[in-house]
Amino acid sequence: MKRLSYLIILLLAAVSCNIFSRKTPLEPVPAKDTVYPLGFCTDSFEVVTGSIKSGDNFIGWVSSLGLSREQAFQLLQARDTVFDVRKLRAGNTWNAYYRDSTTLDYIVYDNSRTRQTIFQIKDSVAVRLREKEVETVRKTADVTISSSLWNDMTAAGASPELIVNLADVYAWTVDFFGLQKGDRFRVAYSENICEGESVGIDRIDYAEFLRGETCLPAVYFDQGDGGNKYWNPKGESMRKAFLKAPLKFTRISSGYSLHRLHPVHGTVRPHTGVDYAAPTGTPVHSIGDGTVLSAGWGKGGAGNMVKVRHNSVYTTAYLHLSKMAVKAGQRVSQGQVIGYVGMTGTATGPHLDFRVWKNGSPVNPLKLESPPAEPIRKENLPALDSLCAMWQQAIRPE
Repeated sequence: MKRLSYLIILLLAAVSCNIFSRKTPLEPVPAKDTVYPLGFCTDSFEVVTGSIKSGDNFIGWVSSLGLSREQAFQLLQARDTVFDVRKLRAGNTWNAYYRDSTTLDYIVYDNSRTRQTIFQIKDSVAVRLREKEVETVRKTADVTISSSLWNDMTAAGASPELIVNLADVYAWTVDFFGLQKGDRFRVAYSENICEGESVGIDRIDYAEFLRGETCLPAVYFDQGDGGNKYWNPKGESMRKAFLKAPLKFTRISSGYSLHRLHPVHGTVRPHTGVDYAAPTGTPVHSIGDGTVLSAGWGKGGAGNMVKVRHNSVYTTAYLHLSKMAVKAGQRVSQGQVIGYVGMTGTATGPHLDFRVWKNGSPVNPLKLESPPAEPIRKENLPALDSLCAMWQQAIRPE
């Protein structure tokens, strides 16, 4: 009996031990979701990289990557409104992803620095767009010109695209082709960053151009009327009746002078204009609204020339054009393309000879002054003043 009781005790102890010492199995921890930017794990594929060649068409391009003719046409149908095959651009890059050396599963085409088209062949044919994540970052730049605006802007760590935006803001007040050593730009701006690289300037919020004792500020303020958005601290529009130059981003090869050695004839002749050296075909813009007085072959070696009357006071002329884009009697607007740089007539190389007359007399185009457009509305002046003060504090050294 004692032995039976002892066995029962041992049995109960064993059961008890098993109950209280047994570990309850843990629920399996779900794997953390992995988001692949392209929709698939690129590391598991063999990748071939290339770019679109001049003359490539869609069917020929994807077929050259290993797709059958049937698969190529399936992709063509699947892309529907997602991808316009007519916008396949030479120079744009692509990546082809192979499961092995012969089986193509995906093609990724770079539409731009921020957009990609993903062509899927694996399992089922499909096409989708991918917009890369873009972050807008506020920045400042302070650049003093020692060699060139391009070089000095880059050396200061700013994107060269900032120059393009500055030129747009100051197109009516600063001659970017006549910048001098010591000229200075201070800028507060927003830049778009994608995958660690700049993909463009969002906008300039505030800028100052300094030359000696002169300071020309420009502040962004949108009145919501679809018009001008840049003003000086007084509320005057940065836009004016005349652009400072008829070209974008070239250089002056000869400044204004009433006496210079003519490069062809070798004699001193009056030169009442400014020569802008630029490649043949560079667009030439009218500096202001007006009416085309003439468009044809000019006198005295002018070559193809367009002459524009802006008002009862000012007339401008654009010489040595390779071709013209307007006709006599046509109305033109400020910034409109009226012709293209060339070397027709008497010229040693492609350039634009730009001339201005005031009341019938030649004047220096670089010293041409013009009134600003309509000023900011009076009710917006306090807000503009506050913005100027804020940005000045942000960019000016203590």
